[in-house]
Amino acid sequence: MATDYDTPRKTDDDVNEDSIEELKSRRNDKSASSVDVDDFEAAEGMELPGADLSNEELAVRVLPKQADEFTCMSCFLVHHRSQLAGEKNGQPICRDCE
Repeated sequence: MATDYDTPRKTDDDVNEDSIEELKSRRNDKSASSVDVDDFEAAEGMELPGADLSNEELAVRVLPKQADEFTCMSCFLVHHRSQLAGEKNGQPICRDCE
């Protein structure tokens, strides 16, 4: 017997499924029960780049450069002596900038 594979097959599970209208009404009921969040309230806690931080205090203790550290003259970061790659024009350069 030949089988037409293009025809839709019905199983017992398909018969028990809800209609599309019932599913849509359930979705609308669930979304109605959710809490509406205002976009302004959601964005209230976010800080944008360039925001005015003049009234904020620095909470990090800054230490001066230690005896075993150097300032890279390419990236201007303070590194430990173990990161020293060499000197360029008499100035210390770190391994990252080499």
